[in-house]
Amino acid sequence: MAEFEQRLLMLIDDEPAQSRLITALAAREGWRTLVVRDSETAIATLGTRQGMQLDAIILDQWVPGDDACELIAELKSRRPALPILMLTTSASPLLAVEAMRAGARDYLIKPVAPDRLMQALRAATTREAPRDELQPLTEKMPSAPDFDAMIGAAPTFRTALAIAAKAARSHAPVLIEGESGTGKEMLIRAMQAASPRAKAPFRLFNLGGIPGNSIESALFGHEKGAFPGAFDRHVGALQHADGGTLALDEIDRLPLSVQHRLLEAIQRGDVRPIGARHSFRVDVRLIVASNIPLKDMAADGAFLPELLGAISGTVVQLPPLRERAGDIPALARHFLARIGEQPGLRELGITDGALSLLAAYDWPGNVRQLQATLFRAAVFCDGDALTADDFPQLSDLIGNTSSASHAPLQEGVGVMLYTPDGNLRPLEEIEADVIRLAIGHYRGRMTEVARRLGIGRSTLYRKLNELGMGDAA
Repeated sequence: MAEFEQRLLMLIDDEPAQSRLITALAAREGWRTLVVRDSETAIATLGTRQGMQLDAIILDQWVPGDDACELIAELKSRRPALPILMLTTSASPLLAVEAMRAGARDYLIKPVAPDRLMQALRAATTREAPRDELQPLTEKMPSAPDFDAMIGAAPTFRTALAIAAKAARSHAPVLIEGESGTGKEMLIRAMQAASPRAKAPFRLFNLGGIPGNSIESALFGHEKGAFPGAFDRHVGALQHADGGTLALDEIDRLPLSVQHRLLEAIQRGDVRPIGARHSFRVDVRLIVASNIPLKDMAADGAFLPELLGAISGTVVQLPPLRERAGDIPALARHFLARIGEQPGLRELGITDGALSLLAAYDWPGNVRQLQATLFRAAVFCDGDALTADDFPQLSDLIGNTSSASHAPLQEGVGVMLYTPDGNLRPLEEIEADVIRLAIGHYRGRMTEVARRLGIGRSTLYRKLNELGMGDAA
């Protein structure tokens, strides 16, 4: 806490309620907040004694008196090293691009979760390049909620998709485990779209973005007057999802007291809102996700073993990106194609040198971090293709760009026919390499893979099963 005690934040916002909320959240980690209501006051404040002590600025997009991007550019021209974060209700990629080009360090979409705000402030004010993040953009590009949209040829990844695809067709609960950024939310949506309840109610809650004292009410609901501040009746997520699916991301953050209530709801098949006299029958299929292995939490007493058993009818383990580095070229090209479709951007290529640099990093933020890094590079790229020079911070983190530039690309540009002793490799191994190469090249689109290989889909899936890669469609 000590390192944050003297940090000063300027909030440019004319909404009193939001200003109080951000001030309170920042104060939890020792930040002191100076609130100004318009652009003129903000610019004037930079020249004051307090202004010279600022460590960061957050501005609301709708700040009166100026266009937000123009204000960012003006503030950056006066204080180039001062990190600026934009707060907005818009998820528009075009606005994100404009804000970043004007000089914004990050882009926060309202209502911003407390953890997300703190992460953004920490990342913006870290004096040295952070190891865990590359200042990722929070804006999420929409993607098709199906298994074909999940790119990767690594056997562990294809096996995970195969398990998930099979589980999607049932009504049993599913537990998805994997590090942050591995694609758990995308997999949840793909499972929902492929499930018998695809057209039924669906709710996805990220428990990490809900204050701990509000989780119980969010899940179970409450009656009017059930507790101080309960001015109206609230229907919880479990009732909203009746007949359909409820997805709980970051279930590892569920307080023990609420774990007991959730277990009881699952066992009884009913929900009792806080302050209610009666319970309500519900039919809800649960898909939950965790960043931390729940078995470890259960062993430490932080997660109920009975609840773990109730939610883990099927367990899907998503591997981290560092364990499937061979998928990075296909992922990079896939993301760049999607980024090129966004307003204000264009489709870019990527050089082998840039791909080698990407493959040399261990990506602690996984696929989400890779996407954010490519987005940021694409925003500022003037050429037709990204090169290693478009990732200067990544080069600094790796440390030795010369060795990275010579690192072998993990996607093969060909298939090895001979063993080191000069003999031909077994046909089965060569065939397996060709299929993996095709899946990566065609970004996991299995129909296209089968067509290009000149075989039927059923034959492709049979071969995938023989290789231990599974049927993921």
